[in-house]
Amino acid sequence: MAAPDTGRPDSPADGLEPQPGLGQLDALIDRVRAAGTPVGVAVSLPPEPLPPGVDLTAYRVVQEALTNTIKHAPGAEAVVTVGWSGDRLEIEVMDTGGVRDGVPADGNGRGLIGLRERLAVYGGELTAGPTLAGGFRIRAEVPWRTV
Repeated sequence: MAAPDTGRPDSPADGLEPQPGLGQLDALIDRVRAAGTPVGVAVSLPPEPLPPGVDLTAYRVVQEALTNTIKHAPGAEAVVTVGWSGDRLEIEVMDTGGVRDGVPADGNGRGLIGLRERLAVYGGELTAGPTLAGGFRIRAEVPWRTV
């Protein structure tokens, strides 16, 4: 029996692809830029590899934040910062948007609620809301290793 055709020459024949992580962040940023949103990026990862679940969660935080910028703040610019301090991975995505869909954003949308739940699994936290400059900021912290 032949393997199913996934329609993409670069995908596995069985359609099972590894979950994304911060190693795929460049590709995500390229797609967002191609959609017309300028994105600045600064990444500094811990010296040890991230656990797969934390790596996926960090990627999903950036993905959701940038998706929200594209969807709710057309024309905004975004900045992605990923760093670490001690045992905590720190992720921040800020944009220059303002009023979204005619109403100020409050940071309590379904996608952000899902991120909060995903982060809580690993002992992490997410804050989101408007900035004083009129943009929007999502900040996540999650332990990246157990002591």
